Amino acid sequence: MAKSRIYLDTNIVVDFLISDRKTHLAAVSLFQTLDAYEVFISEDMLTTLFYLDRNKTQVLSFFKKIVIKKWHVSAFGTEVIHNAIDLSLENNLDFEDVLQCLCAKANHCDYLITNDKVFYNCGLTIVSTDEFLQQQKKL
Repeated sequence: MAKSRIYLDTNIVVDFLISDRKTHLAAVSLFQTLDAYEVFISEDMLTTLFYLDRNKTQVLSFFKKIVIKKWHVSAFGTEVIHNAIDLSLENNLDFEDVLQCLCAKANHCDYLITNDKVFYNCGLTIVSTDEFLQQQKKL
């Protein structure tokens, strides 16, 4: 049986890496389950994480040990970018959220996990860390 595909929004990985964030412990719990899934992130997340995390050595080690070895790092591609621009302009949407959702959809992900309260829905199941963990307990 194929593993479910999950796409992590940037804030989920930031929550994991930066221990003083209020949702850090939930992110740690989530990360303990990730081997059961195919995990996808966008390649632009790498530079964002490096910029945000004060511990540059830690984040580079995380990239090397986890991201490169275990996860799929996806490019947006011209079509996704073009569609995200159009949707954002036409509907006054958050461009970054639209990009992430369309990238997840292009990679046939089953879930997009984000802790944003409002997130563009492109037809995927969008859940918070806590919601995802609760759903997994029921399985």
